[in-house]
Amino acid sequence: MLKKIFFALFVRPLILIISGVYVVGKEKLPLEGPCIIAANHNSHLDTMVLMSLFPLSKINQVKPVAAADYFMKNKYFAWFSQHVIGIIPLKRRPSKEEGHPLLGVTQALEKGDMVIVFPEGSRGTPEEMGTFKTGIAHLAKAFPHTPVIPIYIHGAGKALPKGEALFVPFIIDVHIGDALYLDEEDHKTFTARLEKHIKSLENE
Repeated sequence: MLKKIFFALFVRPLILIISGVYVVGKEKLPLEGPCIIAANHNSHLDTMVLMSLFPLSKINQVKPVAAADYFMKNKYFAWFSQHVIGIIPLKRRPSKEEGHPLLGVTQALEKGDMVIVFPEGSRGTPEEMGTFKTGIAHLAKAFPHTPVIPIYIHGAGKALPKGEALFVPFIIDVHIGDALYLDEEDHKTFTARLEKHIKSLENE
């Protein structure tokens, strides 16, 4: 309930009305899980933009993967991140005792959730896309029948750049591509194919 209220009263008005979002290919966005949403990452606004694409009735099934060292740094922020935004905290350098770093993601997919993943791993330079890490391919291999939805976001890095707290109204473009699946290819090949596909969406 808290998540729906937060998105209805704060996030959606901020993203869809104050800033403005232009979406290409919205019909390609699944409304049921499991699915893996893979997008480029320049701003904390990226997560809010992607989650705002889904109807409020589905928002509890949308789970963004986020860095535990940032979003779990104190108990108040951790509670808000998990219970209001609904993140899946990911430890970038987990110990062996803590188990597999993608365990929370795989559990969400097994439940039928729609998981948001940023294959770059962290926010990069505004409006520049960094090299993808292969974690996304490990997920695609573990869930071969689950679609990976490539999405390119432009403008969020200007609306709320990394390291800035001031929101600047700026039109954000979202380009949604056709679903991808890991074929009989290795992790690096699939990751490179996904990266190339997302880059190509910039020109659509």
